[in-house]
Amino acid sequence: MFLMKAGFPPVMKNSSGTPEAKGRKRSRSSGVSQGEMDAYRGLIRENIDYEGFVRERPYDTGQLDEMVELIVEAVCSKKKNIRVAGNNFPQAVVKSRLLKLDSEHIRFVFDCLRENTTQVRNMKQYLLTVLYNAPATIENHYAAQVNHDLYGGEAV
Repeated sequence: MFLMKAGFPPVMKNSSGTPEAKGRKRSRSSGVSQGEMDAYRGLIRENIDYEGFVRERPYDTGQLDEMVELIVEAVCSKKKNIRVAGNNFPQAVVKSRLLKLDSEHIRFVFDCLRENTTQVRNMKQYLLTVLYNAPATIENHYAAQVNHDLYGGEAV
């Protein structure tokens, strides 16, 4: 059955008399239960030694909480791909990498944030990129720092 209103396209009604949406149906829910998100949040906090970090650096708790929520959001995403550093990666790859983060990676991310002097226009994307890249870059970052400190920037 169609309903016509002046200036509007016809609206289709289903058998119960309620309007039906035309085109693709979009779900407003993320498709992930609150329980699943809470379970991942707990796992992530355990992986990064959240309690130890908060005891050590209580003044950074707000930033750490933001990072944890960003990780939970990416890990629980139902998108096929997630954009990181301008590239689209399969969600499963991003999830796997983020679930490997530990307390050393989080300290590394805080170091990167402290050393950054450029303006960050999209903090969410910046943080996601630094968190995603932390396991792949941490060793080389610290090796470069040691070389700089030992040799004072002079060529060897």
